[in-house]
Amino acid sequence: MTPARGISLFATAHSASTSDGERKRGRRGWLKTVAAALATGIFGAAHVAHAAPLDELKLDYAYYSPESLVIKRNGWLEQEFAADHTQVKWVLSLGSNRALEYLNSGAIDIGSTAGLAAVLGKANGNPIRAVYIFSRPEWTALVVRKDSPIKSLADLKGKKIAATKGTDPFLFTLRALHTAGLSRDDVEIVNLQHPDGRTALANGQVDAWAGLDPHMAAAQIDDGARLLYRNVDFNTWGFLNAREDFIRDHPDALARVLKVYEKARVWIAAHPDDTAKIVAEESRVSLPVAKLQLSRNDFSQPQPGARQIAALKAAAPILVDEQLVKSGTDLNAIIDALVDPKVAQPVIATASNGAK
Repeated sequence: MTPARGISLFATAHSASTSDGERKRGRRGWLKTVAAALATGIFGAAHVAHAAPLDELKLDYAYYSPESLVIKRNGWLEQEFAADHTQVKWVLSLGSNRALEYLNSGAIDIGSTAGLAAVLGKANGNPIRAVYIFSRPEWTALVVRKDSPIKSLADLKGKKIAATKGTDPFLFTLRALHTAGLSRDDVEIVNLQHPDGRTALANGQVDAWAGLDPHMAAAQIDDGARLLYRNVDFNTWGFLNAREDFIRDHPDALARVLKVYEKARVWIAAHPDDTAKIVAEESRVSLPVAKLQLSRNDFSQPQPGARQIAALKAAAPILVDEQLVKSGTDLNAIIDALVDPKVAQPVIATASNGAK
């Protein structure tokens, strides 16, 4: 019997056996009882759902996300969820493409990507929202060997460029080529993961590489590689994305994760040398490389919102021009649906007030 049918039958039986006055008084009392019972059931169930501990928290760490490395090294998430007996599972993302694959498959709940890569993922059905900004980076540029004869973007016509498809360096490359009147058809893009792209460049297997820190910084310092083209405005923001079902089902857990990210962001600003040491050790690069990487990251703007939306809408046409999304895709609507400021706002406000 459904609740609605039960209420109807009870009311009919009750009205048949009482006088009008008693019926009215009885109905009022009965309605109060039913309302109280429903309220107890609804809010009790909500309380249980809210209080239910998360069995496993699955998230990524990435060499291009210093906060993730600091959090993982210090065990801060494990400490945050210890009382709930929540198991924290860390998964390494070597690039935005990997993070998006893991998010799409449910292998992780929370993952780190570049902003434009997240737009591409969501446009192709990845059920994510961007809930936090882990950095404003200049983490990619077009790199050539120190002895390369290539001097300008125009010189790349007919050349091989290593880039990881679906990542910010790949999209950066396409945008850079367009500034020189070139398209993807004018070059040969070799799809390699970021560290493999660095190796291919050093070995002369490709003519240029769309680098990503810390590998790009390592190529500069250790190999003497040269940055052929850099444009900080073509580097999209570092997004921390969460699956929509995780946002819906575990809002409290997500807020606690962002609280830990805020702790790491503030800690990084106060401990630059310690941060560089952690990045160097986790990424297996030298300390000078880690310091160069960190110098190209701005950690001061963690709140996603209008600025990121504007930057992504300016960058999005490349996805259409290069036919990376289905014809007719409303990318502006995709971007508006992707960037979700609501979760981070109270977390950042609370952290800021606590720091005063």
